[in-house]
Amino acid sequence: MTISEEINKLKKEKDAVILAHYYVPPEVQAIADYISDSFYLSKVATNLTEKTIVFCGVSFMGESAKILNPEKTVLMPDSTADCPMAHMADVETIEKMRREYDDLAVVCYINSTASLKEHSDVCVTSANAVKIVKELPNQNIFFIPDRNLAHYVAASVPEKHFVYNNGFCPTHERIDTEDVVHVKSLHPDAQIVAHGECREEILQMADYVGSTSGIISYVTESDCREFIVCTEEGVGYKLTQNNPDKKFYYPDRLPVCPNMKKNTLEKVLHVLKTGENEVHVDNTLRENSKKPLERMLSLAAES
Repeated sequence: MTISEEINKLKKEKDAVILAHYYVPPEVQAIADYISDSFYLSKVATNLTEKTIVFCGVSFMGESAKILNPEKTVLMPDSTADCPMAHMADVETIEKMRREYDDLAVVCYINSTASLKEHSDVCVTSANAVKIVKELPNQNIFFIPDRNLAHYVAASVPEKHFVYNNGFCPTHERIDTEDVVHVKSLHPDAQIVAHGECREEILQMADYVGSTSGIISYVTESDCREFIVCTEEGVGYKLTQNNPDKKFYYPDRLPVCPNMKKNTLEKVLHVLKTGENEVHVDNTLRENSKKPLERMLSLAAES
């Protein structure tokens, strides 16, 4: 029996479902029941019937799944798989901004800890941030923790005033303009697609900017046959699967998230066997941090 077959067998026995982010290794995506970005996975987690969720991603994702599904067991294949950006804001600054600005909404990117969500008004993902910020009644927006996505959203919602935090995704921050220019010189007909977590100068070069799922949709629907992909390289699995006749290139310094790559088949099998690495969220923290997540799901669902 292969490791994938053993995982599928245990999954049925344990009444478990496997969620995987696009950035985890291809072989892990291949055994997942649902593969997507954080927005879709946060939505799907609220409608699952299985008792156990194995979340192949990083800690804030498992934490969010537990917040939205307190009655379910949520397991992380690797308990050390974390997102540095999720910690790049603090409650003291949030409270300082609330004192300084009237009519302020604290908009929290889902890539954040539960304690940051607890002190926020609404959560967003890269897929729905522009839509949700437009719908908020507030004029002033403190967007945490990612400064790059904040600047992108601000450019799309110029009627609102943004206050910027100084967080960033190390993997997207490392994508360098010189690298992209070099790849473009080698493939002049290729379109550049970029994630909103990239630096502003990368986004200005891009033919399309969006979430991971947005990039996949854009590429799949496009008549262009070549693309320079400015996001974590794990998305290549789905891009190639959906578009076997198209070519994909990446910046010279390949964007790899070391935390996402901690998810392996062996670790998925291990937590299914043992029940280790269960996610726990304190009841008070869960109740408080659930509100901005639920508001996100509600606003994103509205037409």
